[in-house]
Amino acid sequence: MPRPTSFPVTRRLLTGAALALPALGGAARAQAFPDRPLRWIVGYPPGGASDSFARLIGAQMGSRLGQNVVVENRPGGGALLASETVARAPADGHTWMHVDNGILTYNPALFARMPMNPDADFTGVGFIGRFPLYIVVRTENAPRSFAEYLTAARTRAPTYGTPAVASPHHLAMELVKRRTGLDATHVPYRGGPASMQDLLAGNVDSVVIDTATGLPFIRDGRVRALAVLSNARAPQLPDVPTMAELGHANTVAYGWQGMSVPAATPAPIIARLSAEMISAIQSPEISSRMATLGIEYQPWTPAEFNAFVATENALWRPLIRELGIRLDS
Repeated sequence: MPRPTSFPVTRRLLTGAALALPALGGAARAQAFPDRPLRWIVGYPPGGASDSFARLIGAQMGSRLGQNVVVENRPGGGALLASETVARAPADGHTWMHVDNGILTYNPALFARMPMNPDADFTGVGFIGRFPLYIVVRTENAPRSFAEYLTAARTRAPTYGTPAVASPHHLAMELVKRRTGLDATHVPYRGGPASMQDLLAGNVDSVVIDTATGLPFIRDGRVRALAVLSNARAPQLPDVPTMAELGHANTVAYGWQGMSVPAATPAPIIARLSAEMISAIQSPEISSRMATLGIEYQPWTPAEFNAFVATENALWRPLIRELGIRLDS
């Protein structure tokens, strides 16, 4: 009887088999994913925009993934505690990080030392949305246009309120100052609603506010929007001009949110999370709510979201360092 044909085991075959093992392992983990409840870590207190959207989107994703999504609020320290929690978690897709401008883009320029590195320790899953920012004033005894606001500032520098130091709102106005020559004094508050109430009370001259908080005030005629810092006019407020239309090019700024996971999370799991996240955000319930609030959405892939963050880093980190803003001094 002839002996079975034998094939020599070469170094190349061994190497190929070894390289295939991690891929097979990742595929196996993806097939079993998720096998327990999922955690969505939010670095801010309950009740804010980040917390609200995490809960809204998480509920939809959980039903699609067949597991509960538990939102954990871990506020404090520029969301560094929350960021470290996720960065040190197992890279198996079960722990998610609610991210924004501050966490991914600003923090490395604001802190000399961090317990983790968002550039190396996180990778993107998906985009939640961009929040247009408005410069608003009172409706009485206040400038009627940004041109009047700029002219009045040459006589007396106005104050401008924002939700916090180093918030997207604060840095957006610093960008405006550099692009237009505006002189204005920053007054930070604990949140957007507090700044708006002080504006109505006459304790601050102007406020930079995001669409989620500011749109009801503008629609009700309680404040006047002088300009929007987005690429185009908002459909909800078509009469409010962009800074580019007012002659100030490259004056674009948004607040934005997304989701990231530990960098070593297998690609098939990231792809699954991305697909479910896009489906959730495009559901009638969430998409209609975002449209009402004027939030701009794009169904970006993980790679597209990572590229967007890299572009933001290149713009804002040099500005923060130039301004000398630090949160750990």
